[in-house]
Amino acid sequence: MKIVAPDFDLEKTLNCGQVFHWEKTGAGFVGAIGATAVYVEQQGDKVLFKGATAKLVANYFSLDHPLAEICHSFPRDSSMTAARDFCRGLRIMRQPRWECLATFICSSMKQVAHIRQISLALRKTFGARKMIYGSHVYDFPGAARLVASTEKELRACSLGYRAKHLLATARLVAHGEATLEKWSKLPDELLRERLCELPGVGAKVANCVMLFAYERLRAFPIDVWIERVLKQQYFPRKRKVTAQQLREFCDNYFGEHGGYAQQYLFHHARTGGAMLKQGAAGCSARDVRYDLPVKRNAPGVAPK
Repeated sequence: MKIVAPDFDLEKTLNCGQVFHWEKTGAGFVGAIGATAVYVEQQGDKVLFKGATAKLVANYFSLDHPLAEICHSFPRDSSMTAARDFCRGLRIMRQPRWECLATFICSSMKQVAHIRQISLALRKTFGARKMIYGSHVYDFPGAARLVASTEKELRACSLGYRAKHLLATARLVAHGEATLEKWSKLPDELLRERLCELPGVGAKVANCVMLFAYERLRAFPIDVWIERVLKQQYFPRKRKVTAQQLREFCDNYFGEHGGYAQQYLFHHARTGGAMLKQGAAGCSARDVRYDLPVKRNAPGVAPK
C-alpha cells in the first residue's frame, strides 16, 4: 500500500532524535506504531507501507501538518535558515503518550545511540514480539507490564538510576494517578506542571513529551546540545545566559512553531556539522548528551 506524502523526508524524521526504535531494513524501515508492527519506505513523494492502515501511518508521521507554512513562520536569521534548508521534509511525529514519556525518562545524560539501545532492550525484554517484512519488531511495554517488573530487571536494560524513576512513573500511570490521556485537554502550562511532577521528569523531558506526544508545537526542549547551539548562535557576546533567559528568548523568538524550529536546529547541529565547531562551544558531536540529570522537587512541592 502507499500514500502520497509531499514535503516529507522519512529518514530525517526517523533519525532526528524524536523517536529511537526504528531500524533500517533494505530500502525502508521497520518499527512499531503503538502495538502495530510496520514497514515503511519512501519513493519520491510517496510512502509505501505494510502492516498498518493509511490513516495510522499518515497520523503518526503528521502528514497533515502544513509544513511549508510552519517553515515560513521561522525567524529569518542565518542559523535558522540553514537548519530549515538542511532539514526539509522533517516532521514532528505523533507518538503514543506513555511510550514517549517512558523513553524520554530514559534519555537523561545519554547520547542518542545509547537511548536507542535502552529502547530496544526494554522492548525485547518486556514487549511483544511481532514479525513484519521478514524482521522481528517489538512493541513498547505498557506501564502495567513494567510495574510487574523489578528495578533490578530494568537496570539490566542499561537504565542505571533511571530505572527507579521509570518504575515509579509506571506505577502512577498504571494505577490511574497520572492520567496521560486526560491530560491532553490541559493548557500548556498546566500540562507541563503535571508532567514535571512525575519521577524522572524535568522541564526538558516534559517539553519533549509535550512536543512529541501531545502535539504542543510551541514547546521548545532545551538540553545540553541545543543550549550550546542557542548560546553560540544567538548570544555569542554574552558570557552568561541563564536558563530562564533562554526559555523566555525561545518562547518569544521562535513562537508558535518553536518545537519544529528546535528540532531543525538540533538535527542540523548534530548531523549537519555546520553550527557547532569543534571546541567553539566546548563540545563536539562525539561527546554530546541528550539531557541533564533531573533535580527532583520535594514531595508535594510544585516545580517552578
